[in-house]
Amino acid sequence: MDKKIRVLLAKPGLDGHDRGIKVIAAAFRDAGFEVIYTGLRQTPQMIVQAAIEEDVDAIGVSILSGAHMTLFPAILDEMKAKNAGDIILFGGGIIPDDDKEELEKLGVAKVFTPGAPTEQAIEFLKKTIADKKSDEKIM
Repeated sequence: MDKKIRVLLAKPGLDGHDRGIKVIAAAFRDAGFEVIYTGLRQTPQMIVQAAIEEDVDAIGVSILSGAHMTLFPAILDEMKAKNAGDIILFGGGIIPDDDKEELEKLGVAKVFTPGAPTEQAIEFLKKTIADKKSDEKIM
């Protein structure tokens, strides 16, 4: 039996709008994922520490505050500092296309914007995690 995909979802920074991430959490749960939602106002350090403690496959963050070019890199830096680079980082929010491309160049696996179907995020994670696990078996 395959191990369930474990995803930690978080709202970094001061953004208090959590409706979207709760919709994603429910969609992931309904798709058979194990979901850990850390809630609002998380620091990058809190997010990465929780992800390590929960032994997750992926971290998903929702940023609607406009601080995405600060918060995503801070989370990536914390992941590197804690040797958690094997965890997939993805996210969503109100993020301009140019910033989305830049974040993906920095190491964010995928950025979803408003209107993206939940199925798109589910399929992305299933494929990305399956690909990662098959790469690990080869090594």
